[in-house]
Amino acid sequence: MSLSRRDLSMILPGLAAALPLPAAALPLPADDKKMLETKAFDYPDLPVKANGQNHSRAVFDWQTHTGYPVELHMTELGPGQVPHAPHHHSHEEVMMLRKGVLDATYGGQTVHLTAGSVIYMASNVEHQWRNPGPEPAEYFVIALGKGL
Repeated sequence: MSLSRRDLSMILPGLAAALPLPAAALPLPADDKKMLETKAFDYPDLPVKANGQNHSRAVFDWQTHTGYPVELHMTELGPGQVPHAPHHHSHEEVMMLRKGVLDATYGGQTVHLTAGSVIYMASNVEHQWRNPGPEPAEYFVIALGKGL
């Protein structure tokens, strides 16, 4: 049987597609983050990072099964404290206030948040929060797309 170059040009791509890819040719995650898995995170087991009156707990900084980065941390913010200077970033954030009060400033406006409040922060919107209360404020932040 004789094959022309035209015949080979139609057969070779099919053969190549049927062969397994070497490990080096497989797509890699966006970075070296661990893939998010079903797991319980017991509060007392989370390491605490103290910064004066403020305490933070990093829960995870992983990727979903599709490779989408997601990070979750918890913060206890002391009375009169801010976690950092006003800033913005490309990733989005959802902040959920568990306990206490916060004054959240974003896009030039300030809102007063009480326990149970949630705020969504779009990409590249300058923001900051401050605890104006007499007690610590506890909140969770979920960063979506962090590092993109």
